[in-house]
Amino acid sequence: MGKFLRLLFGCHCRSDRSFFYKGKQFPLCARCTGELVGMVLAVPAALFLGYPKTVYCLLMLLPLITDGTVQRVTKYESTNIRRLITGILFGMGIIFMLIHFHNFNLYLAKELLTYMVGSPPPYV
Repeated sequence: MGKFLRLLFGCHCRSDRSFFYKGKQFPLCARCTGELVGMVLAVPAALFLGYPKTVYCLLMLLPLITDGTVQRVTKYESTNIRRLITGILFGMGIIFMLIHFHNFNLYLAKELLTYMVGSPPPYV
């Protein structure tokens, strides 16, 4: 399972940027672990609480992008807790953006069917 997760996330799995439990390293680094947790949490959150507007979803992506970019271009070294938190926000933001994308595609399909047929089918 760890190999699959590393490939899916494109994770570097550096030990200095990973969490350990009982002496064993997590299969993903702290940031990718956060993304996975965020993605898993976003599904029930969207089902039971709804999901934020697109602009807020985009804002949820910014902390990880900012933290990762600043760390890459400067000598700043982020902490694993910060990587985890920004990863959770990013993971949730990505899932919410996918929901918006799905809804937009449904809307677009309805509009195209209305244009081509004259009225949308009752199931759309």
